Amino acid sequence: MVRNTYDFDCQEETCFWYVIKDRYEGLEELPSRVRNKVRHAEQYFDYQKVSFETIQEKAYPILKETYEDYAVRDKKMNQGVFEDYLNHCKERQFDYWGIFEKESQQMVGFCTVRLWDHCCEYEVTGIVSKYKKGGFYPYYGLYQHLNQHYLEGKHFNYVSDSARTITEHSNIQDFLIENFEFRKAYCRLAVHYQGWVKLAVKVLYPFRQLITMPRVKAILNMEAMQRGKQ
Repeated sequence: MVRNTYDFDCQEETCFWYVIKDRYEGLEELPSRVRNKVRHAEQYFDYQKVSFETIQEKAYPILKETYEDYAVRDKKMNQGVFEDYLNHCKERQFDYWGIFEKESQQMVGFCTVRLWDHCCEYEVTGIVSKYKKGGFYPYYGLYQHLNQHYLEGKHFNYVSDSARTITEHSNIQDFLIENFEFRKAYCRLAVHYQGWVKLAVKVLYPFRQLITMPRVKAILNMEAMQRGKQ
């Protein structure tokens, strides 16, 4: 199948969107509770660009642990899947960011950022589980640094956390909207299926609320979005 999105950032509210941030007014644009968490994170972590080789060497165990935390696991994370993703990165333009614990200087998280001419997408983020709890707030520091770097430093038109999720495995997009002034850039969605897939979707769609297999459920979710039903 092929998914086509068009009429990006249209004025009409639709069932499909990208989550973007297209303005940056410094730390002061954020609610006080978010500013406090950003400052708290900066007491524990350093955020800095790293090389592809650093991601290749150190990111896999972090990403595997992150996948195990997801509410919905649409696929298993293993070394082969990780290597496939690295090959994807090699063929495109990316920045790589590491999150380092200040005391040990050990990398405890990372983020890959896909680049275009005047915008970028925060593509994959992984953080060691124990730092997600206990008042460390690593995500707050990370996204503040990324937004500042690309919107203020690079003067990009916008940054994005990609399109509306169809797997519902993570709440990161709601987190960015609630805490970092991201918004929904509405667009239109058209999905084109191969013959047998089209038939399967047609048969299964009326029973989509009963389907539990993650990949099948994701496709039926996308079909509902295309129809304006979800």
